[in-house]
Amino acid sequence: MQIAEGIVMLELDLGSMTIHPTVLVDEDSWTLIDTGLPGSAAALLALAKQAGVGDRPLRAILLTHQDLDHIGGLPGILEETDGSAVVYAHPDDAGAINGTERLAKLSQERLDGFLQEWPEDVRSQFERTFLHPVRPNVDMMYKDGDTLPFGGGLTVIHTPGHTPGHVSLYHRASKTLIAGDATVARDGVLSGPNARVTPDMDMALASLGKLGQYDIEGVICYHGGWVQGGVNARFAALSEGKS
Repeated sequence: MQIAEGIVMLELDLGSMTIHPTVLVDEDSWTLIDTGLPGSAAALLALAKQAGVGDRPLRAILLTHQDLDHIGGLPGILEETDGSAVVYAHPDDAGAINGTERLAKLSQERLDGFLQEWPEDVRSQFERTFLHPVRPNVDMMYKDGDTLPFGGGLTVIHTPGHTPGHVSLYHRASKTLIAGDATVARDGVLSGPNARVTPDMDMALASLGKLGQYDIEGVICYHGGWVQGGVNARFAALSEGKS
């Protein structure tokens, strides 16, 4: 779905969930925001082709946070492109993404179960990228308030709570918020992040209140898709504990 000039929301059905990574298409390159689960790289790249990236090189991968459904496709994406994309993340989640710290919400028992279920190539990619890395996976750190050049300009907004280093990205030209998991949409209605997998819900809701300083007309929710209308008022209500 094209949100604005050069901004496309993908819709990727993973069976257990449907996710919405975002593609930013510039004149001579493209940028991917979040990478799906392990094994989803080929399907995601096919959708990106349909979105109009053409033969442009992948310039950057922006990770909103450390959860498996956002970083799991990273090794496959890098292997299936030329591997030159610069990977960005917030410092508070970089250790987990780099494999020097445990993924906060993934127990060893659950990880072992996944490793047994995944095909050999996917398991090998995951192990050498996140369990036994030879180099950091994050090339660049971003912080709250940073401006990134992709898609005509993105503002980084640190929105912790769902994870310590969770960020959302604001595209000022189109007044679009790429929310990651800071908010989810159910039947077109915005809510806070999934409480079951949000360690600090109070902080997460306070982060939504922080978004009030931005004029937001539409939101891309990784879980739930595109939402328009009354966004700032909705975030203000959620931050005050109103459902």
